[in-house]
Amino acid sequence: MLSYIQIVLAILLGILILIQHSEGSLGAAFGGGGMEGGARTRRGPELWIFRGTIIIACLFVASTILNLLY
Repeated sequence: MLSYIQIVLAILLGILILIQHSEGSLGAAFGGGGMEGGARTRRGPELWIFRGTIIIACLFVASTILNLLY
């Protein structure tokens, strides 16, 4: 049963990560690109997606630890 929960959580986590808006490109990861925007505030649905991603990630880690213990 715990394995099925982990599969569902992994799929949800992947979906939430993929639908998040990212302003950085591959070039920005290696130091390219300027700091035009700086820090910005998440609002509306973007905030809920961000918080949901954190919650699902924590649940996934907790289920993984439980799976290792039992």
